Amino acid sequence: MPAYPQMFRLRQRIAGPLLDDVPGEVQRQLARLQLQHTILPGQTVAITAGSRGIANIAVITRAIVQHLQRLQARPLIVPAMGSHGGGTAAGQRQVIESYGITEEFCGCPIRSSMETMIVCQTDEGFPVHFDRTALQADHVLVCGRVKPHTDFVGDLQSGLAKMLLIGLGKHEGAKVYHRAIHDYDFGQIVRSVAARVLSKCRIVAGLGIVENSDDQTAKILAVGPDEFIAREQELLVLAKQWMPRLPFSQVDLLLIDEIGKNISGSGMDTNVVGRKFNDHAATGDELPRVRRIAVRRLTAASHGNAIGIGMAEFCRADLIRAADQRATWINGLTSGHISAAMWPLHFETDRQILDNALPTIGLREPRDARLLWIRNTLKLAEVEASAAFWNEAQARADLTILDSPRELQFDAVGNLPEFEFRKPH
Repeated sequence: MPAYPQMFRLRQRIAGPLLDDVPGEVQRQLARLQLQHTILPGQTVAITAGSRGIANIAVITRAIVQHLQRLQARPLIVPAMGSHGGGTAAGQRQVIESYGITEEFCGCPIRSSMETMIVCQTDEGFPVHFDRTALQADHVLVCGRVKPHTDFVGDLQSGLAKMLLIGLGKHEGAKVYHRAIHDYDFGQIVRSVAARVLSKCRIVAGLGIVENSDDQTAKILAVGPDEFIAREQELLVLAKQWMPRLPFSQVDLLLIDEIGKNISGSGMDTNVVGRKFNDHAATGDELPRVRRIAVRRLTAASHGNAIGIGMAEFCRADLIRAADQRATWINGLTSGHISAAMWPLHFETDRQILDNALPTIGLREPRDARLLWIRNTLKLAEVEASAAFWNEAQARADLTILDSPRELQFDAVGNLPEFEFRKPH
């Protein structure tokens, strides 16, 4: 059995602003668009709700509803999440309700359906699917977070434009577009489909959200349909600047408390763990370079969808037991990221994971391993780091060391405690 490295806690300096009045900012941003000139009293407006765990998303959605109600419109909420939620209407409704987006809280009906209509063909020759309920509404307002995509690069990644095709395309549309990605560039597909949707599906506005590296709302921007692409490109630049990062670039073993759909579309953010182009190693000049990943749990908000677990080499066996294989496979098959739905080596306890993982990191002795332990890839304000990082951490102005190196503490079964953030003094 290998000796384990000693660990110490550090806190990172958090980049990016923080919005103090989120619902007020939603109102101010939407007011700029003067939607009363487009949305008439009594008209219906479908508001999108995605599967990501976006900070303040229920409050943001309710603020949109209230703004539309002041215009005497009739808002309704439609889940917009491709194949997520097990690819069923009930499953997708359950996902958004788990985020607090309920009829009672938001004050308007939720209309969840997997039915789509084909509105046209793209120049590339594939059909454009669009949620039937949203298409039958008088207007559609797209709400979503803008951030780097876990698989693709370019000046458009994960954001409002992607919601137009993958989110509102539902399962059928997502299958078509993910197949098309094998033949066409992601940016070309996004622009091609978004252009058709914007011209044919009565998109009245978008509300882009950017978060800071502490998973909090940093910026909200309302955009008209004619500026979706340009404004999203600008928001993506900010999202890249403010996104969370690991504090060190060379890691032997990354221990992650939890993965899930509410954390990232890929369960764990590949931009954070350095596996955007290869499931099990960084490529080219990609950073960080993480040799092994071990995962302890699946979030309850994932509703069993364990997509992304295939990017880990090790996990706890109870994560596998908690996973919904059907939902996970549907997500993997629809996205084309099949390997992300495969099971890693799994063990009953954290001690067994470390005993098996640490001898695989190379010539470095397990006691000297460069080990990082995090809650998840969204919350990186605090990190547990092994003693191998001690000297570098002491020399870094952006890091605050919270305690001295100490031994890992296991319970009687052989598991570590849950990663808990400490209250700042």
